[in-house]
Amino acid sequence: MNSVILGTMSKVHPPHHIPVLLESTLNALQPQKGENYLDLTFGYGGHAAAVLSRTGNYADSVLVDRDDYAISNGQSFAERGAQLLHSDFVTAAEALIGQNKQFSLVLIDLGVSSPQLDQGERGFSFTNNGPLDMRMDRRQPVTAADIVNQQSIDELARLIHLYGDEPYTMAKRIANAITENRPFSETNQLASVIAATYRRRKGHIHPATRTFQALRIAVNDELGQVEKILPLLPKLLKPGGRVGIISFHSLEDRLVKQYFKEQMAAGYEAELIVQTKRPISGADYDVHNPRSRSAKLRVAAKK
Repeated sequence: MNSVILGTMSKVHPPHHIPVLLESTLNALQPQKGENYLDLTFGYGGHAAAVLSRTGNYADSVLVDRDDYAISNGQSFAERGAQLLHSDFVTAAEALIGQNKQFSLVLIDLGVSSPQLDQGERGFSFTNNGPLDMRMDRRQPVTAADIVNQQSIDELARLIHLYGDEPYTMAKRIANAITENRPFSETNQLASVIAATYRRRKGHIHPATRTFQALRIAVNDELGQVEKILPLLPKLLKPGGRVGIISFHSLEDRLVKQYFKEQMAAGYEAELIVQTKRPISGADYDVHNPRSRSAKLRVAAKK
């Protein structure tokens, strides 16, 4: 895990990013004056700014992100005393636990930020052309191009079906088209091949949406990160501390739901008290933000 010395980085103007389920998150976590805060997916600081404006405790708070571009935009938080860590959230959590640090408030927003999606050079977007990258942490070696150009038909079909929610028959057809047309180096090349393969009538989403989602999840080991962070949460929380987790994919939410269900069933041995029997849905509580429609917020508190 690396702390970033912000003074050595070039300044980047903060991009436009609307935090998902912001009011619902604040209402659920109820930040209080003086409480310390751990944001394990700091992003572009939307949630952090709102939480820290209520707690006022920058000096004892930690903001984590594995995207160097996000970290470079956190200078205003660092200048007020917050610690910024350039790391994936599991590595950061393990290090903080090793330092015996605990927090009143913990937030994990599992979504991809708007700037990541919109900037062609990051390789997440099929509408803005760029290199087929999709790495949240650009220090890691494996890119989306590596997966697309090297995986077998069967493995590609499995990824697209499992992580992209694409029906298996369609996933296999896309995987065949990919292997027949590779190598790929740019996002628009891949998107065009997928669109040509898609034989359905055009819908409201681009034909490449599910495949790009699947590749992003695979490149960044997003489900593996969720599985590993959940059992660490009680160790990160002070007694009475609250944690909020915002998920966007059914597989992510299933992992969180199952962990919370296990805590509810543990009785006296439970470490967390689940605050949301049902998730708070972005489709119901954040209707003005189109990127919130699939978001689900679950909240728990430490005994």
